[in-house]
Amino acid sequence: MANTLKGIVASEGVVLGRAYLFIKDKLEVSNKKIDENEIPEEKNKFTDALDDYREYLSNLETDTDAQRNVVEAHIGMLDDPYLIDTVNGKIDVGENVESALVNSISEMVSTIEGLDDPYLKERAVDYKDIGERLLHILKGVKPQKLFPLPKDSIIVAQELTPTDTSVMDRDNVIGFCMDLGGKTAHTSIIAQTLGIPALVGMKNVTKVVKDGDLIIIDDYKGQLIVNPDEKTVEEYKKLIQEQKEEKERLEKYKNEDSITPDGKKVEVAVNIGNIEDLEDGIEKGASSVGLFRTEFLYMGNTHFPTEEEQFKVYKRAAELLKGNTLVIRTLDIGGDKSLSYFEFPQEDNPFLGWRALRICFDMCDVFETQLRAILRASKHGNVKILLPMVISVDEIIKFNEILEKVKSDLRKRQEEFNEDIEVGIMVETPASSIIADDLIKYVDFFSIGTNDLTQYVLAVDRGNEKISNLYSTYNKAVLRMIKRVIDISHEHGKWTGMCGGFAGDEKATKMLLGMGLDEFSVPGPKVAKIKDIIRNTSLKEAEEFSNEIISLTTTEEIEKRIKKETQR
Repeated sequence: MANTLKGIVASEGVVLGRAYLFIKDKLEVSNKKIDENEIPEEKNKFTDALDDYREYLSNLETDTDAQRNVVEAHIGMLDDPYLIDTVNGKIDVGENVESALVNSISEMVSTIEGLDDPYLKERAVDYKDIGERLLHILKGVKPQKLFPLPKDSIIVAQELTPTDTSVMDRDNVIGFCMDLGGKTAHTSIIAQTLGIPALVGMKNVTKVVKDGDLIIIDDYKGQLIVNPDEKTVEEYKKLIQEQKEEKERLEKYKNEDSITPDGKKVEVAVNIGNIEDLEDGIEKGASSVGLFRTEFLYMGNTHFPTEEEQFKVYKRAAELLKGNTLVIRTLDIGGDKSLSYFEFPQEDNPFLGWRALRICFDMCDVFETQLRAILRASKHGNVKILLPMVISVDEIIKFNEILEKVKSDLRKRQEEFNEDIEVGIMVETPASSIIADDLIKYVDFFSIGTNDLTQYVLAVDRGNEKISNLYSTYNKAVLRMIKRVIDISHEHGKWTGMCGGFAGDEKATKMLLGMGLDEFSVPGPKVAKIKDIIRNTSLKEAEEFSNEIISLTTTEEIEKRIKKETQR
């Protein structure tokens, strides 16, 4: 008899396959106390285990940038002085190395999981992963592997660590289902990168599903169907075939311009965090970049990247785009984005704290280094600068003063750059949307960041499951702000793009087109579909639809009307 379970959609798609139940054996941990003369030997065991795991990670082959980021992050975490000092401290008071490691990791995980920030809470799994791997090394036991696997395997696990997914049989895995996890966990990010449908936060999937069960992941409904009947299987086989045909159809037109039937050209750009993302985006049909998230150059490093290190990346991106637009967002760390080599102050609410442009203004040497690299790269393509988390004209004036200083420095060095480089701002705070009519006089374009804008406008923490039903960009307050920002930019002869998650929401494309959005910047896999919708929607029809949506009152009415339109 079929059983349906609900979960959090971590990566979209529909797949049909067999469950591969991945339950890890628990290792017995010795609680034996050690004598004082054994302390040096136990510490040496820990050091050797760190070295062995570091070497293993350094030699690990990875296929995607997301996996490489995981490996680099874990290598950096092995040098965490707090972890090392805590383990050695426990050994000093008589704990053997196994007990010291397990207890230290347990304490760190408990502390991290107690944080309010959902992104940081999910980093606890990284420390669990490291602790687990080090314990295997200390005990001389090889960990279980997800390789090789049967064809069309859907992995069902309590929790998949980043290392598990980095070494799994990627040729035969078609989906993940996990008891634990959230949308921003490393495993979810890897699933998205690999295009593997995934359901997480399912609570008891490992208790319900048996190894070898026939299961269906339907990430459009956020559900897992266990042992479906024959009729359901046939229905989903048909849906999967339709998806395959749709993908093949989009492949034919992915490089066509996104022009409406009545002649309105709209840019469909790609969001990137590195050169690999850009190459993938170009392959999927994007010809420009609406958001280069430069924080990943910092987060995947062991130090603040130098001017030369950044310049090479920005220059390469500009060259790959062959004169098309490259919008580079300045460093946006803080909030949910930390650095392994820099200690951020403890804050009660980091999302409203010391982050983004605020950090850059306080760390001018770091900021100026990045701006010099961006300016130098502007010689090699159509580069634009995007400022995050702006709340006032004062900030733009201050930025312009810093930019002029950097330009002056480059002139003295006789470095060439675009003297008239365009500067835009992220509209992602209520303040920036309310004073958009003032801000537009000081910048060349807007880019709407809907993730934070929605969160701040609605006063809803987007990572809080308790109130997740309140988080909706279709809320009329958010839609009004979006429309107002676009209209103001047009009144001043300038343009507005959107780089937040809403830009990649296929259900919203027609409405946003009708609102006058000039550019959609989306993840690579979304480029072809968003282009296709624009190419098959007249501007006149889109405007009428947008006006109808704006006239509705409640979020429920809006979402129902949107759903009805997309089901036609």
